[in-house]
Amino acid sequence: MNAANLGQRLRARRQALGIDQRTLAEIAGVSVHALSNLEGGTGNPTWALISQVSAVLGLELTLQIRTATVDQSVAP
Repeated sequence: MNAANLGQRLRARRQALGIDQRTLAEIAGVSVHALSNLEGGTGNPTWALISQVSAVLGLELTLQIRTATVDQSVAP
């Protein structure tokens, strides 16, 4: 998931709950500017910011680590 997709999902959840950005930012303890950037998929949000906002929205974050597939047919 990229930053823009994450932001869209967070915005959709916030709107579904009927919360405006200012209220969510206050409850989550983050700035409105940081929240706006997060929802807009811009900036470089910290894990703390993402997790604080997600927790207030009732969302659970999971981290999935994928291994890269190496093409064994190509010799270095």
